[in-house]
Amino acid sequence: MLKAAYLHIPFCVQICHYCDFNKIFIHQQPVDEYLQSMKKEMIHTTTRFKNYEMETIFVGGGTPTALSEQQLQTFLSDVNEVLGSRSLKEFTVEANPEQTTKEKISVLKANGVNRLSVGVQAFQSSLLKKLGRTHTKEDIYSTVAEAKKAGIDNMSIDLMFGLPGQTMDMFKESVDEALALDIPHISSYSLQIEKKTVFYNLAQKGKLILPEQELEAAMYDYLIEALDKKGFKQYEISNFAIPGFESKHNLQYWNNNEYFGIGAGAHSYVEGTRRRNAGPLKQYMNLIEENGFPYIEEHQVPLSEKMEEEMFMGLRKQEGVSDKTFIDRYGRSMFDIYREPIQRLIQKGWLEQREDTLLLTKDGRPLGNEVFQEFIGVVLD
Repeated sequence: MLKAAYLHIPFCVQICHYCDFNKIFIHQQPVDEYLQSMKKEMIHTTTRFKNYEMETIFVGGGTPTALSEQQLQTFLSDVNEVLGSRSLKEFTVEANPEQTTKEKISVLKANGVNRLSVGVQAFQSSLLKKLGRTHTKEDIYSTVAEAKKAGIDNMSIDLMFGLPGQTMDMFKESVDEALALDIPHISSYSLQIEKKTVFYNLAQKGKLILPEQELEAAMYDYLIEALDKKGFKQYEISNFAIPGFESKHNLQYWNNNEYFGIGAGAHSYVEGTRRRNAGPLKQYMNLIEENGFPYIEEHQVPLSEKMEEEMFMGLRKQEGVSDKTFIDRYGRSMFDIYREPIQRLIQKGWLEQREDTLLLTKDGRPLGNEVFQEFIGVVLD
């Protein structure tokens, strides 16, 4: 049974220089009409695919908190009406500090949102400016304080490392500031240069000076050590939580479970098929009106691909991949199917086996993508 839904709000007040997600300036956009289209997609989706009971809902973007209070109220009310469930355990909304007012937090709380994912990235104004972020350190403190006051204690913040001009001292300061906020979850990612971003264009012109790989690796090591000392457990390559506060929604992805994806540019995985929605607003809205669904790509996932995904999604988790779960799902042992790559990666010291479970070693974690590559194309349909 499907238990998760992702909903995409593509609107932003400011476009960040590193972001390649589907996003658009909110000014003079048909926001209300878009929200109506999302409601129609939710209704059509739940009518067509009936085997679901929501346990996690995640609203991402773009910037969901770029919506006005009234728009947020309308949208969240629609989500609860169509997808609401007594089984719902986690309802997360991404929030940008400078747009998350006390009033918007009240709307979120009143509509059952019980977790915020706050886009912080860094605590230094010089770095925030380089990233194209418009919030200040004070905005971060204020958002977290207001959310706690409203009774939303389950919060996560995003931090980035490997940023242009970022020193080790800067990153240490950001980690210390994040810990001082007294929240139970931190996600931290190294900067990836993606096409169609400001940073990509600067890099192409040789105008983006990034920290050396050794420094980036040292930042990651510091992060793991500093958070561990404060009781945060690394449960996935980039995610750390006080036990009990792991992101239930993201675990649905890493456990290779199916989910609804609603909104422009959203991806879904339902009944063995991955689907991609149209990204441009007009195309998305037109397809909803014409067909009821905004799909521009549908891919029925073959068994070989499902097994590959089970391996590289599961290996992202600290607990690794269980062979019992693998056999339950696919009828064969991963140690039979992937014998050679597993032996090779264990010899390199990047994977280890504990009883029936396979997991990344400390040395293997920073090399995750190279490890995952080893499982691709081993099984042919």
